[in-house]
Amino acid sequence: MKCPFCGNAETQVVETRVAEDGEFIRRRRQCAHCEKRFTTYERPDVSFPVIVKKDGRRVEFDRTRLLGSMKLALRKRPVSTEQVDRAVERIEEKLLNMGVRELPSSSIGELVMRELKALDKVAYVRFASVYRSFEDVKDFTALIRSET
Repeated sequence: MKCPFCGNAETQVVETRVAEDGEFIRRRRQCAHCEKRFTTYERPDVSFPVIVKKDGRRVEFDRTRLLGSMKLALRKRPVSTEQVDRAVERIEEKLLNMGVRELPSSSIGELVMRELKALDKVAYVRFASVYRSFEDVKDFTALIRSET
């Protein structure tokens, strides 16, 4: 494993832990050259459904993009990184359990909204406003009323 700081190929595993749910292994590593520490995660290699966009394009599922969307909605909100990671893992698990080869992007959007709603209502409304292309305050009001 290359060091993300200096690029040295010699790193040593300092600590290994199995995640609480047993789905992945977390390893703390230390670079033999610069001595900085970093974390890696070992997960099973599985194939997610291909995502069908609104315009018909087909793209590979991208965990980084999913995580980025959620972090953007959760920006400056009191939600820990661990909570976000667990939410992304739940979404991934649902995608794998669906057992389909293709999935419309709208299905992922709905899964994200469910997770954000449970994590933080403000982030949920932020995400919904972009995802559902709100045009004015009436759209926000309708969403908030439907939630109460």
